Amino acid sequence: MRTATTIVLLFVLLIAIALIASGIGPYPIAPLTVLDVLTHRLFGTSADATLSTILFNIRLPRVIAAGFVGAALAAAGAAYQSLFRNPLVSPDILGVSTGAGLGAVIGILLGLPVLIIQLFGFAGGMVTVMIVVALARTLRGSGDVLVLVLAGIVVGALAGAAISLVKVLADPYDQLPAITFWLLGSLAGVKANDVAATVPVVLIGLAPLILLRWRIGVLSLGDDEARALGVNVERIRVIVIAAATLVTASVVAISGVIGWVGLMIPHMARILTGPRFDRLLLASIPLGAAFMIAVDTLARAGARIEIPLGVLTAAIGGPLFVWLLARSRKRLVP
Repeated sequence: MRTATTIVLLFVLLIAIALIASGIGPYPIAPLTVLDVLTHRLFGTSADATLSTILFNIRLPRVIAAGFVGAALAAAGAAYQSLFRNPLVSPDILGVSTGAGLGAVIGILLGLPVLIIQLFGFAGGMVTVMIVVALARTLRGSGDVLVLVLAGIVVGALAGAAISLVKVLADPYDQLPAITFWLLGSLAGVKANDVAATVPVVLIGLAPLILLRWRIGVLSLGDDEARALGVNVERIRVIVIAAATLVTASVVAISGVIGWVGLMIPHMARILTGPRFDRLLLASIPLGAAFMIAVDTLARAGARIEIPLGVLTAAIGGPLFVWLLARSRKRLVP
């Protein structure tokens, strides 16, 4: 009961932060006014044209995008940490973020439109993980999970080297700044069409994680224990990797590479709900969404120029993660 209340409160917090963030900008709008405009749109009645234009064409697409980016990265991080039984695992453990970055920078180098660059980023992340899985199957040794992680590290390193090569070949006055800014993460260019294309993909990826959350939680007990409880370990592992990769690649394609969210948010949720994956996942989703909306709002309103999201998440996530480690030092020290 206490856990259910905590999860409900997290969703209430998410709604409140989204309403506040939607009103912050050069043209301030009170949260109650934002809610009033949304209510008018929901029931098909007329509202102030200026407010509707600002909210529905500019701010709400970005707030929604930030929420889904945070939710996707947090859910993927929680799933990977449970799957690999390692609290230091993040969504890019299989190279998906680096692969998506490589696809996007190639698109920028070729001078392609923004939509095609996003498709290149999505395809790059998916192809990278497919290479990792194929490599792990070819080199399968004493531990499948260990081989998969090591293959992800190797392929991710190669993709990172390819990104560096593309940056060397890029035009230093035009393409290189665009590549650098994209790799640091930003939602400045997100439009309603981007949200419409990304949200269904994220929901498709989150669905199996939510529906199978109890079986995924059993995997944290170990493969033998999970099999004894009737869980098809290999099938669930493939589903988790595919779903987490799908949501990560889809949001990285529109936001760029944003670190720390998938590593840090599950730890924060674990403090609130405990280590059980079924509770952890449901808490990580709203917590990650609220965190990302707050960070994105700070990025666009905290200074004269927009601060890259990757810089802010690292600046906030680093000290916060040290605090989390200090808080759990009794559990970490044998």
